[in-house]
Amino acid sequence: MAYQFKLAEKLVILNDRGQGVLIRMNHIKKVCTDPKRRPSYFTDKSMESAIKYINRKFPNFDIRGGSQHLSNIQKQKSAVLEGLHSYYESFIDVMEFRDHVYELLNTIDASQCYFNIAVNFDFTKNYLDLIVTHASVIYMLSRIDDKKAIVGMYNCAYEFSNGNRTLFYHSFLLPLMFSLIQLCIVLHSENSFNFHTAKPEGFTDQMAELLYYMEKLRTLLAQHRYVIQRYHLQYLSQYDALALNDTVQGMYVCPEEESVLMSSFVSTLSAMSLKHLDAGEEFDLKPFRLDWLRLQAYTSISKAPLALKDYPELAKVMNMAQFHTRMMDNVNELLCETADLSILCFHARVFEKLFSQSSEDVSMQRYLTAFPVICSHFSQCLHPLCPEETEDIKNQSLKLCVTFLEEISRQTCTVVLEICAEQCNLHEKLLPKHSAETISTARNKKLKKSLPKKGDVPKEKPGTESLRKDRVIVTNLDKMHQALTELCASYSICADFTVFKHIIVPAEFLLAQLEIRLNKVIVQMANYKQRTHEIARPSDLLAGIQAYVTSLHSLSCYINIDVTRLVKSVLLQQMQPLDSYGAQTITTLYTNWFLEGLLRQASRALIVHCPTTQCFVNQNTENEQSFHAEEYSDICGLRSLAELIGPFGLKFLNENLMWHIISQVGELKKLVSDNMDALVQMRANYENPEAMSDLQKKLTGSENVLKRMTIVGVILSFSSMIQDALEEVNIMDRHCPFLMRPIKCLKDFIYPDGDIKVTLGVYEMASAAGLPCEIDPALVSAIANMQTDNSSIEEEFKITCLLLVFIAVSLPTLCLDPNSFYSREHGGHQNNIHCLATAVNHLAAAMFTVQRKNIQTQLQEFLKVASSILLQLGQNVERVEIKNRDSVYLLLHMIVEQSPFLSQDMLEMCFPYVLLRNAYREVHKTFIHTMG
Repeated sequence: MAYQFKLAEKLVILNDRGQGVLIRMNHIKKVCTDPKRRPSYFTDKSMESAIKYINRKFPNFDIRGGSQHLSNIQKQKSAVLEGLHSYYESFIDVMEFRDHVYELLNTIDASQCYFNIAVNFDFTKNYLDLIVTHASVIYMLSRIDDKKAIVGMYNCAYEFSNGNRTLFYHSFLLPLMFSLIQLCIVLHSENSFNFHTAKPEGFTDQMAELLYYMEKLRTLLAQHRYVIQRYHLQYLSQYDALALNDTVQGMYVCPEEESVLMSSFVSTLSAMSLKHLDAGEEFDLKPFRLDWLRLQAYTSISKAPLALKDYPELAKVMNMAQFHTRMMDNVNELLCETADLSILCFHARVFEKLFSQSSEDVSMQRYLTAFPVICSHFSQCLHPLCPEETEDIKNQSLKLCVTFLEEISRQTCTVVLEICAEQCNLHEKLLPKHSAETISTARNKKLKKSLPKKGDVPKEKPGTESLRKDRVIVTNLDKMHQALTELCASYSICADFTVFKHIIVPAEFLLAQLEIRLNKVIVQMANYKQRTHEIARPSDLLAGIQAYVTSLHSLSCYINIDVTRLVKSVLLQQMQPLDSYGAQTITTLYTNWFLEGLLRQASRALIVHCPTTQCFVNQNTENEQSFHAEEYSDICGLRSLAELIGPFGLKFLNENLMWHIISQVGELKKLVSDNMDALVQMRANYENPEAMSDLQKKLTGSENVLKRMTIVGVILSFSSMIQDALEEVNIMDRHCPFLMRPIKCLKDFIYPDGDIKVTLGVYEMASAAGLPCEIDPALVSAIANMQTDNSSIEEEFKITCLLLVFIAVSLPTLCLDPNSFYSREHGGHQNNIHCLATAVNHLAAAMFTVQRKNIQTQLQEFLKVASSILLQLGQNVERVEIKNRDSVYLLLHMIVEQSPFLSQDMLEMCFPYVLLRNAYREVHKTFIHTMG
């Protein structure tokens, strides 16, 4: 008779079905309580009257009599049926589930089944699971406040559509209400369980560690699956099979059906061999376990021929064998039963609170990664009966997982950067700028000068922080290293895990956080203040970044991450105008500072370009500058800048420099256009002193031309300095030396007179590699882009030639400025007019390249005009212009000396060398030699 009831099969099927129905009820409850996901019929004001009527009259409401209230449902009957169909079908599933459960429970009761967890474990467990599942479904249904409205609206819409009223709410909902009442009575009775028990002391603190070791055990089981299978296979075939056979042989009564099952148990276990495992065969012992469940059901009814309770040894052996088979082919399901924490998906606030409390305890930080790993369990909440839950649970799982990992990474990143900052401070004490005080103290001590007063505290030397007299003393740095050790230990739980087909790598979250924070730290270390034009010296910033990088590399001792990749990524981002998150980088900051802070003051001669020391220096003026220009523009400073922002950053800086040059060139062209007639005549009569004298009186804006050209020269001089710095640091030679030789070869075979596109392409590549070029490709590109559509190349060529004439005939006016005096100490003029040499050479070369004219021919013409004009200064010794005449003569020599297109022979053809020799002698007479 027990065979006909199929109790085992029904328990298995109904338990699985019940889980699906329970998940559907939970889904409906969440949807109905979420204002954003709630069906529109319940939020539509036009439906309020119908919903109130249904809830008030339910279940006995008259559709015809309440037509005035239900008219809106009639208008939208098709939409209501479509929208509420899945909810209605879910309630039908509950009804069917309930009926089958009651039918099975009645059968079990009639059969007077015997339940003992120690004997028929699987049978008892499945029975208890069914009771719990049924109670859960009914209780969850009671939590759906809109169930009356859902059923009532659907029935109204169904009757309006088909004219045949369904009796669903009479046949199902009323009995369910009765079941709910019974359940509530049980839950709230005096003998019911107390669901609000006090939390054990220290619970939130068994929890992080418990979760961590649970996951560790799961990981170990997965890693050592072969070892576990090998052990249990031998156990099953060499012990369980023999013990079971002996037990069966010793039974007094064994009906045929039961005898067949137990014989199959023995044969199945005996047939297992290590050869099958070593061959990689997959084991499937589900039939074995299902047959054992059937046997438990057959032998647990009151009138069974074979009563399992009379053979406890058989139950013991089979229960043990059943467990061993699960270790062969069903470890994952066994883990789900014993260590499944997917219920936390539905208690996100509790889960987050547990994490928050654990993260605040330093001793629990090493276990924090267990929280995001547990999010991988949440996929076990899904059921085929409720596919709608998939997207919600997926989003919830990923959200919690990312939140936890970001917080762990944030804490780790904070500790790492605090350690780096401390190391940077220690490294900063070793910088050369702090050595003066130490040297002074040592010198005074040697000379036995006055010693410091008793109240003065002697300054500690770098390195004293490492001296300890007692191991018990714990410094702040020790505490940070301890915290870092604890946090990094949490990453060891697993290298990666999967959450809904998303592979999660915890270390990547740390790298991402470090990348974001390190970018911000580097920008903060630059300490740029736009209002006061203050910024950290490039050499100091480079030293600080190097200290950070050195400390970051020690992170590899704690956790297996690619620090080199991180550092390269961050530094490459800092070489761009904006980082990957759209924030300003040190490239932008230093570009702004050099343009607005240094070059703007250099254009007003408050800062002087010093060719002797290859830097900019402050003028001795009444207005003291807020910074020392030489500290930022000397060889060390510019090399550090080249290291910091690299070729990409220097290219961006150079492009901004070119933009300022182009704005000056545009103004110069306007001045040429305003003096077009006079300049044309001067170009033709530059050897006629009388005519030139008359024409010079007609010129306007000579000083403006020289001033703008000086600004251009200052900018180009700075551009040349940073180009030299890029070449000296050998970035390309260090990172890709195999590319430098081909680039140099190409540059040597290219000539300015060749194809302009090819020439500029090679020069641009060579310039990016740090190689000097005869023609500045960035300047050529900028000038080419400023060409107007309505002007021809010939017109542009004419303007360029006249601009050179304008510059040449304006040179005598420089003698009127007392700051035009040549300083031997600086190797240039006090008003930066020596930068005119750079401006004339680079600007002429770029403009004539764009216009595809011979550069050398046009510069020779400029040299002739300039020489003729300057030679006329010596004709009248009483004129004021001769005061700084010798200093201006030297300017002509500088132009030739710096030009790749002019030679000393060309200069001597139009300007006597004796004048240059005398000029050098005169300017050097006034130089005062001092002893150090």
